[in-house]
Amino acid sequence: MDNPKLLRVAVTQAEPQWLDLNAAVAKMVALIEETAGGGAQLIAFPEVWITGYPTWLWGRTVDPPMVTQYTLNALSVDSAEMDRIRDAALASSIAVVFGFAERTPTDSLYISQAIISPQGELVLKRRKIKPTHVERTVFGDGSGPDLNNVVELDFGSATGKVKVGTLACWEHTQPLLKYHTYAQGEAVHISMWPPLYSHGGAEDPSHWALSAEGCLGLSQTYAVEGGKFVLHCTGVLSEKGIDKLQTKESFAFNTPGGGQSCVIGPDGRRLTAPLDGGNTTHEGIVYADLDLNMIVPTRHMIDVVGHYSRPDLLWLGVDKRAKNPVAERAAAADE
Repeated sequence: MDNPKLLRVAVTQAEPQWLDLNAAVAKMVALIEETAGGGAQLIAFPEVWITGYPTWLWGRTVDPPMVTQYTLNALSVDSAEMDRIRDAALASSIAVVFGFAERTPTDSLYISQAIISPQGELVLKRRKIKPTHVERTVFGDGSGPDLNNVVELDFGSATGKVKVGTLACWEHTQPLLKYHTYAQGEAVHISMWPPLYSHGGAEDPSHWALSAEGCLGLSQTYAVEGGKFVLHCTGVLSEKGIDKLQTKESFAFNTPGGGQSCVIGPDGRRLTAPLDGGNTTHEGIVYADLDLNMIVPTRHMIDVVGHYSRPDLLWLGVDKRAKNPVAERAAAADE
């Protein structure tokens, strides 16, 4: 396409540093520096990459010692560790989009996502609005402000300003949430996932939409419906991770693998090949140069929040107010 508007992205396919916050931040900083050296303007990490997806939940939902260690190594928003990530983004002039287990001052946990600008500012922090199935035994729900999941980033004179957004895992099955995200006008979407495994076929009792094939399909559907590039970002699980989280005998996450990262075009096609010939245990980086002008002809065909919508018949209602556990009531004038 003539006069391309290019954005170079890096999609990680990397194993977390399980239950080790300091090591996780150190590895993230190293990957930020590596990909910036490769010319990337944006780097994407998977769901709760700090400090790893709690894989044990799919085998045992009650494990107080494990959840205690997990909480103690989760990331707080106002922390030295978050500052280290912001400093790394600023030093390398790269946008960083990552998932993390957020720890609050009262030790509640949330599946959270952050976007740090190339200027080192934390421009977005949101929580997954509804953890999936057994995740609810560890993580709380997001609230109204977490519907704001798209921000505009300034990548400088060559690329300009680009709207970037993100959702976590099976949030990509939620039609209303997706539609609200489409309406925010993102051009690049980061689709965050844990390690993903191939489905066993027609006789496999597991849910197909939890498989590598199913989740890739959800990301590709998102790209088609929204007319945007999707960075499909997954984690990796090794024998070390299996031993650390004690999942060898679990229903899921019991074998090494899970790496399925790729880049998807705004019409749903896959733009990048699997790393290392499809070796799902391989850690690496998927690079892609996105011509953002490709979005224009795609949305000429499908714009579900524009010319291909019928708001006179169907519309979405949204309540973005925070639902806090303590709400102060203003005193009446005569009190």
